[in-house]
Amino acid sequence: MTSPFNSPLETGIRTLAILTAVFPRSLDLQHLVYFDYLVLHSGDVEGPDSLHAPLPLRLGELSVRRGLIERGIFLMMSRQLVERLVSSSDGFQYIASESASAFLSMMNSQYILKLKERAEWVAETFGESTIEELQALERRFFREWSTQFHSVDRAGGQGI
Repeated sequence: MTSPFNSPLETGIRTLAILTAVFPRSLDLQHLVYFDYLVLHSGDVEGPDSLHAPLPLRLGELSVRRGLIERGIFLMMSRQLVERLVSSSDGFQYIASESASAFLSMMNSQYILKLKERAEWVAETFGESTIEELQALERRFFREWSTQFHSVDRAGGQGI
């Protein structure tokens, strides 16, 4: 049996929640990568409690997240829940279809409800952010976490 974690289904549903929260706006893949991270780790940016545990080196997730999200988008597109828009100036953009909200409303587990709340929060808090602003936020995370690791290294006297 295939694991549901980091599967196209899991990332596709998260992406669908994000696109539904920002609707009628569309987002490019890079925004979706950052927003997905922020939905999962909202506590890192003084938002609601994070959906996933605050594991060390979680910033590294950003480097592998792109392919996972892309596969999730393709799955949601194959079910007519996400549409791809093509623009000569903006490249590919993704938007929730008209049936996306109804599809998500049929899911009501605690995790999905929290996911939708976090997606709304990310849309309200970061919805207008540029890629450059999101990259600056990523650099700030990296500085804060690397400082924490240096403190642990000095206190324990051992390297990581």
